[in-house]
Order: sequence, then C-alpha cells, then structure tokens
Amino acid sequence: MIAIYRSVEEAEGRFGPCALTVGNFDGVHAGHRSILRRLVRLARERGWKPSALTFDPHPATVVAPERAPRLLTTPEQRALLMRDEGIVQVLVEPFTRELSRLSPEQFVRDILKARLDARAVLVGENFRFGYEHAGDTRLLAELGRKYGFETEVVSPVSRRGRRVSSGEIRRLIQQGQVALAARLLERPYALEGEVVKGRGIGSKQTVPTLNLAPGATLLPATGVYITRTRAQEGPQVWPSVTNVGCRPTFGGDRLVVETFLLGPLEGAAPPAIRVEFLHWLRGERRFSSAAELREQILHDATRAEIFFRRLKRWVHSSAGQP
Repeated sequence: MIAIYRSVEEAEGRFGPCALTVGNFDGVHAGHRSILRRLVRLARERGWKPSALTFDPHPATVVAPERAPRLLTTPEQRALLMRDEGIVQVLVEPFTRELSRLSPEQFVRDILKARLDARAVLVGENFRFGYEHAGDTRLLAELGRKYGFETEVVSPVSRRGRRVSSGEIRRLIQQGQVALAARLLERPYALEGEVVKGRGIGSKQTVPTLNLAPGATLLPATGVYITRTRAQEGPQVWPSVTNVGCRPTFGGDRLVVETFLLGPLEGAAPPAIRVEFLHWLRGERRFSSAAELREQILHDATRAEIFFRRLKRWVHSSAGQP
C-alpha cells in the first residue's frame, strides 16, 4: 500500500517525520530509482517515513507551456512505481503559478520543513527549486542546515554510455528505440488504457486486434513492435505484436494503437490493457491489399514468437547462474 496525498494541506500533520525526495520523477527511471533506494535505506535506519514530493501538472505546463513535454507516466503510475522501491507515501502537489513564485527559502521553510516535517532531503545533482529555478543543491544544503534537515545529493546514473534522464528516454521512445529506453527505465515502456471498438477491418480482412485508447502519455514512433500485453484487471498476459500508426492500407488518418495477441483470448476482451513495448520490428507502410497486410502481420508474429522463445531461454539460463 502507498498513501497518496493530493495537496500539502491534506498531507500536513500526517506526512512526517520523513526522509523526502523532491522532483518530477517522470518515468521513475534508473536515475530516480537510485535516489529512491538510497532514501529508503536511510529512512529505515532512522525510523522515518520514506516519502516523495512530485507535481501535477508538470511545472513547464505552467511556467513555459511551449516547452511542456509529453509525459512518460501519470502521477498515479509514478506513485505505484515508487511504491515498488519502498516509498510509503507520495504528495502529488498541484503545480500552480503561486507555487512557482515561492522563493527557494520559502519553499524549504514553509513546505518541506513546516508542513512535511522533512528530516532528510535527497535529490539528484541537477535539482533546481524555487522562483525561476534560483535554488540549487548547494543552497538546499545551506537551508537544510538552517532549518534542521540533512541534505544528500545522489550521483547521476548511466546506462549503455548514456546519462539517464527523462528527456533522453522520451527521445529514444520517439525514435522507436524502445529496447534501449527499457534499459534506462529498468522496465519496458508501456501504454495503458481502455480497449475500444475499432472499425472491424481487422477481424474481417486481416487479423483480430485489441485497440487501445491511450491517454496523454507519450506514444512511441509509428511502426510495428514486439510487445507484451497485460489485462489491467486480472492475471492474463499475452505475447503480442502492436502497431502504432494510421493504418495507411485502409486510408486511415487517425493515430491508433492496435495489438494482435499471439496467445488465445478466452472469453470477452479485457476492458483495459497495458501494452509493454519490447522491441521495434519495422516501420508502418501501405500494402497493396488486405491479404498482403495479413501475410505481413503473420510474418511479424513469427518473428515475435522467435523473440519470446529466445527471451525465455535467456531468462532460464540467467536464473541458473550463481
């Protein structure tokens, strides 16, 4: 279980004493996880609550809307990913123009200390806070000494020669490099949403698919991917092939996410699914006929089945290593 507070007023009096980390945490990637793991260890040593403060909407939406990114995760998804690392409570603070105008000292004194009772604050080395990002890690440490909490700056993390950041992960996903993005995330990138009714073309002319209604999170580059599909409610998991695109063979002009399950769908389709992107297969293209497209989809499915067999052998061999 994890407690989620929706305002500092709601959290006040119940949040502390805590070891706290502060940031956007979009994606809860390997760099974020490094901070969270260190935070949880410290909190357990001192008997404090391991906690996180994040914001919704993304601060750029308020202070620089033209630069606001498409997000990798919703606040709820972020909280659940943090829970998996041992965080017991998250404050999802509404980011407003008034909050953006707090000076660094006001933010520390009035929120971190007075209302959240932070006893330690852990952040990454690029952490900035307060009006016009005037506060940095050096100022945070100074204010920590003044207001009575420890400050710890956690070093950045690299994977495959790349410094891990939400921006870098967004770039990889927009290029279709989902396998590399998964390395930086320490999990596959996923889309979640309701299963919606399509135009019925697949079930009649090619292969039946589950059509996902993605939310506001970032879509991968158009193309065909090897995926893993999970029912949001229930234990069902299927290997799958997913197309992100406009269905040019049928004159489509709206971006859709269509998933072809490689395993049997017993009973009715799940009302909501989670599609995890594992590997890019090919770009989307227009075929001369539905029959040609169907043949390509079956070829994609064969390649995906080979991928999953190899993945299974690799997992088994890794599990057997000392």
